[in-house]
Amino acid sequence: MESDTPTPGNENQEQATEDSSGAPQYSPEELEDGGAATEGAQADVNLDLVLDIPVDVSLRVGSTDISIRDLVSLVEGSVIALDQDAGAPMDVLVNGTLIAHGEIVVVDDQYGVRLTDVVTPAERIEQLH
Repeated sequence: MESDTPTPGNENQEQATEDSSGAPQYSPEELEDGGAATEGAQADVNLDLVLDIPVDVSLRVGSTDISIRDLVSLVEGSVIALDQDAGAPMDVLVNGTLIAHGEIVVVDDQYGVRLTDVVTPAERIEQLH
């Protein structure tokens, strides 16, 4: 019967470290290279495992800071000025992370978004810091 405890000379030589939940943690360099490298060769990545996971895609039109006094005085018909210009591209967020900029379009009587600029993976990693 095999044990999960490594014995001397037979340890797993992973470059990634594990956090308290046991999930591997990779450096930004490893992520930019497409995943963790094992012993000089790039690890096989099976994207089929994650392709059907649902994510939340949202469009951020703009934002503003408002005091609680002003917030509680809002009524139907009140206008809140946002920090975004009317013609500026909007932020496209996936699970709260900026992935692109785009503009609103109408497709078959429904709103959609046309991507005008996609954020590179390296820029996304920089946003995490």
